Amino acid sequence: MTVWTRMVWTAPALALAACGGGNFRPVSDHPVRIGPPYKVRGVTYVPAADPQYDMLGYASWYGSESGNRTANGERFHAKWITGAHVTLPLPSYVEVTSLDTGRTIVVRVNDRGPFAGRGRIIDLSRGAADELGIRARGHAAVRVRLVNPSEKDRAKLRKGKPARERPRVSETTLANLRAQLAAGMGQ
Repeated sequence: MTVWTRMVWTAPALALAACGGGNFRPVSDHPVRIGPPYKVRGVTYVPAADPQYDMLGYASWYGSESGNRTANGERFHAKWITGAHVTLPLPSYVEVTSLDTGRTIVVRVNDRGPFAGRGRIIDLSRGAADELGIRARGHAAVRVRLVNPSEKDRAKLRKGKPARERPRVSETTLANLRAQLAAGMGQ
């Protein structure tokens, strides 16, 4: 076997082996991946495009997994403004609003989760939790809406930086959202 023939046969094997190792997909918005249905802890999740996605629930954060592979193949960076969602296409961009403070940020969703906790609708990276102001508490009531940010904001988020600052939500709107969340959670 020539060196060239070995390289042709070895390259696909190395590519497959990289799925579990250190070769990561470059941070990019293309291709957008929806993926097939999958099961975690006996629950089946069906990823799908949902242009009207707008949910109330709870956010938590994660960060000790820095360096691991995200569900879309990128390297996880705990300090970046990213998140995990069970069904939205990867990547997606969402606006996350803290129902306690009215602070709103844009998050780049590049991973799957959360898979535990009643009412949890998004897991945020440590950087996103810091940016939203919920890291010290561990979790918070939030509104998560799918958004289509400007290319300038997308580029910042792809480099791990926060998007431009968003206006705070009014206290009247927050009170309404809190009441909707309480009603929806059966409280």
